[in-house]
Amino acid sequence: MTDLPRTPSLSLTGKTALVTGASSGIGQGCAVALAEAGAHVVCAARGVERLQDTVTTMTAAGWSAEAVQLDQGDLGALKMLVDARAFDIVVNSAGLARHGPAMDTTPEDFDAVTDVNLRSAYFLSAYAAKAMIAAGKPGSIIHISSQMGHVGGVDRALYCATKHGLEGMVKAMAIEWGKSRIRINTVCPTFIRTPLTQSTFDNPERAAWIMEKIKLDRVGEVEDIMGAVLYLASDASGLVTGTSMLIDGGWTAD
Repeated sequence: MTDLPRTPSLSLTGKTALVTGASSGIGQGCAVALAEAGAHVVCAARGVERLQDTVTTMTAAGWSAEAVQLDQGDLGALKMLVDARAFDIVVNSAGLARHGPAMDTTPEDFDAVTDVNLRSAYFLSAYAAKAMIAAGKPGSIIHISSQMGHVGGVDRALYCATKHGLEGMVKAMAIEWGKSRIRINTVCPTFIRTPLTQSTFDNPERAAWIMEKIKLDRVGEVEDIMGAVLYLASDASGLVTGTSMLIDGGWTAD
């Protein structure tokens, strides 16, 4: 009989994952997706109350999770966490946006957004990869980027600068770490309905702009991101590295 190919597994049983920005929104969805697939998920964020509520709800559902308070900008604490666990999967969902005209951007705005969206992402990747190599095992690093890492947007020069930078960083790191079987990719959502984006949807002009650009004629939901993250975390994406998954409803198809 013919030997048929088998679909690679999406199971994460036996894997340990770190998800930053896990207390709400996309990060919370990522944590749930990985835990549902069998991973033990370390959920990290700055805000303790919402983070603990997330983990309590996850464990009540029968999933394996724990909470760790983390200011991702504290590189010492970040390194200590990653070194101590040698994670199989790292998902970086922490992010910051301060939108406005480029001419109104202050140096303080620039430093704050760059610190979260690019500086901490860079060192989280480097620390995680180094720990994976030291442990002698492959791994998957996933950054929640944005469609704005591929296009421009109104009042988003600073945000786009950090996300375009993140996309280039991931490509270079994929080349560097490929022989160690460490994969690194980005997920690039369109506007996802979360508490952080609600103010944008509440602005009629901005809401109209969004709906005009999304070809599928609906805004994104957190659930739209979860499958992509699970795919990139699992063996199903074993030959995928240095690229981005655009979950943008066709925004960048123009």
